[in-house]
Amino acid sequence: MTGNIYLFVPNVIDYFRVIFAFVSFYYMPFDYIKASAFYLLSGFLDAFDGHFARMLDQGTKLGAMLDMLIDRITTMCLCAALCQFYPRYMLFFQFAMALDIFSHWLHLHSSMMKGSDSHKKIDLSANPILRHYYHNKTILFTMCAANELFFCMLYLVHFTPGPVVPLGPLSVGIFTLILYISAPISLAKNSISVIQLIAAAENMATIDREERVKKAAEQAKQK
Repeated sequence: MTGNIYLFVPNVIDYFRVIFAFVSFYYMPFDYIKASAFYLLSGFLDAFDGHFARMLDQGTKLGAMLDMLIDRITTMCLCAALCQFYPRYMLFFQFAMALDIFSHWLHLHSSMMKGSDSHKKIDLSANPILRHYYHNKTILFTMCAANELFFCMLYLVHFTPGPVVPLGPLSVGIFTLILYISAPISLAKNSISVIQLIAAAENMATIDREERVKKAAEQAKQK
């Protein structure tokens, strides 16, 4: 399909995701309601770019890169705000940001160098954990959503625990409850990011080895 790649529907959706995200970042220091609304709207649109890419046959490498980077950048900017709200845990947020970006960036490049048009398409012969993670939409959605909820709830709890859930002596604010529920799933997702980083590094090393063998063979023929 030809046309202006920049104006493909999935890419236009991603542009609006960026706009809504930065509106959210503007409100984050002082208005948690507006910040949350725009952040959730940006995240909500993420469910539609891939759908329209498949429906309209407008899947592109640019779109895959935009999708991945917007996901990473929005979470990173939220973590940057959390560094301000929870300065004692700054190292934790810095580690989470570094791991998220490092693992996905290396994974995306290694996937595309191997001929894939998306970092979510994993060869069946690849790491089984990553294969199930990316190919099982339920697992992928649950882990990604829980990870976002964890950081979002940390943000909201800084302002309010939310409406109280009546559990007798265990009564707790709804935001705090969601935070506790999403925390272990977020930890599991970050563990998968470590696996993803290691697998991507090995993929890159394999590509390097194959290129060096090919180069050595070509040099041997020239002698």
